Amino acid sequence: QVQLVESGGGSVQAGGSLRLSCAASGYISNRMCMEWFRQAPGKPREGVAAIDSDGSISYSDSVKGRFTISKDNANNTLYLQMNRLKPEDTAMYYCAADRGLGLTVVPGTLPGSGFFADWGQGTQVTVSS
Repeated sequence: QVQLVESGGGSVQAGGSLRLSCAASGYISNRMCMEWFRQAPGKPREGVAAIDSDGSISYSDSVKGRFTISKDNANNTLYLQMNRLKPEDTAMYYCAADRGLGLTVVPGTLPGSGFFADWGQGTQVTVSS
């Protein structure tokens, strides 16, 4: 099992930036795929960006060109740099890990939430217009 702790959320005005972090601890596999999800009130959870163990990356169309996912393997930390934020980016953001299933990220697609067994508690992002 992997413990995940997100941080970095907050309130910003439209056009601003935030950087989310997700610190992982516990059993961390070198074949682990990780993804950022978000959920706005009254809406289903959606994938935002994913990165696999080989560094392959994919983004949702709604954030492509504005958000950047990265990971620091030495510090077991996943990041999400969010630029040019919009009010519609307002949501609780979660990171998730697949426990080393070796899930492959194909650019243009995002693994569904069912592939991920370990989740953080979330960090709130609020973007005002």
